[in-house]
Amino acid sequence: MKKNAFDILKERGFVAQATHEDEIRKLFDTERVTLYIGYDPTADSLHVGHFLTFMCLAHLHRAGHRPITLMGTGTGMIGDPTDRTGMRAVMTKETIMHNISCFKQQISKFFDYENDHAIMEENSWLLELNYIEFMREIGVHFNVNRMLAADSYKSRLDAGLTVFEFNYMLMQAYDFLVLHRKYGCRLQMGGSEQWSNIIAGVELARKVDGAEVYGFTLPILEAADGSKMGKSMGNAVWLDADKTSPHEFYQYWRNTADSLVISHLKLLTFLPMEDICAMESWQGSELNKAKEILAFEVTKTVHGSAEAEKAQASARSLFAKNMDEIDLDSLPTTEFSAADISEGISIIDLLEKSALIPSRGEGRRLIQQGGVKINGEKIDNHDHMITATDFKDGYILIQKGKKVYHRGHLV
Repeated sequence: MKKNAFDILKERGFVAQATHEDEIRKLFDTERVTLYIGYDPTADSLHVGHFLTFMCLAHLHRAGHRPITLMGTGTGMIGDPTDRTGMRAVMTKETIMHNISCFKQQISKFFDYENDHAIMEENSWLLELNYIEFMREIGVHFNVNRMLAADSYKSRLDAGLTVFEFNYMLMQAYDFLVLHRKYGCRLQMGGSEQWSNIIAGVELARKVDGAEVYGFTLPILEAADGSKMGKSMGNAVWLDADKTSPHEFYQYWRNTADSLVISHLKLLTFLPMEDICAMESWQGSELNKAKEILAFEVTKTVHGSAEAEKAQASARSLFAKNMDEIDLDSLPTTEFSAADISEGISIIDLLEKSALIPSRGEGRRLIQQGGVKINGEKIDNHDHMITATDFKDGYILIQKGKKVYHRGHLV
């Protein structure tokens, strides 16, 4: 008997909250469901927080349903106030369209957009609205008191919430209405912080068109310290290989906290659940093997098998006792000119230029704790100078902590 697609998602941990759980389950039993997730173009690359949503859509896509990936051409003009302490920077139209083109390129490899199997859409209809008509047709259905009680707005009231941002919920709700009218879209999904916006869309479609539509939220992908991952949190792991190299990408997942390995395997890979459940009792070296599996599978999905194999071989070489065995060619690399080191460069400047530390203070703390090595030798003085003689055959090996390696190249 074919398993219900919603139950597949629940088993893997994708469902945080649902508007009508029983109805959603029945929906997947009775029809080919059209569903959507929206992506606002806040950067020129998607990150692994977005990747979790792709995986959710991909499981539904594989089950025969039709995902819509909605690019925020219109909503990006304002920006979602959720999880913000201040108003988002207003982007130019040129920046928005550039970011969307980058998004489309990255998303296109995850779904089959041929023959109506999936849909790539933009909410540019928002740019064509007549404000008075929009408020008469749509705004009349929104209660300001209820909106202000939503977490997405409530947290901003003390800092100051502008009318500019206050309209965001109306626009996202209107997107759902348009997608239902245009494609028969029955389901909206998003991160847990989107719960209020999703409810608004469900209620609007019901009030205006009498549509039976639903929504559910996905869990927030956590970093090792329990914080939310993402650009606004300063800890984004990008899907763009130029922003986060396949080696760094693999290494991030290889260093996953023990407590997150199983949940990440369920959410971020296509491995069968029985294989993942068998790993739940793994400890020690077996748990490290599970981390390798996680890192390889996620890197393969995002960057392809060849890059995943290369990153895995490189990561394994980093644990070699003999430094000469390390595959330097696979490491992320920063170039240094002769002028950069003509009079020597301090270890702090080296780490900063290599983007290995968030601040100079953090660099000093790291050195004080014995967490920096150059060519395998521990550096114990934050005033230590690096010279041309430290570059062996034009290269220098920088180690941060036990697991982060970087290469400097003298050009």
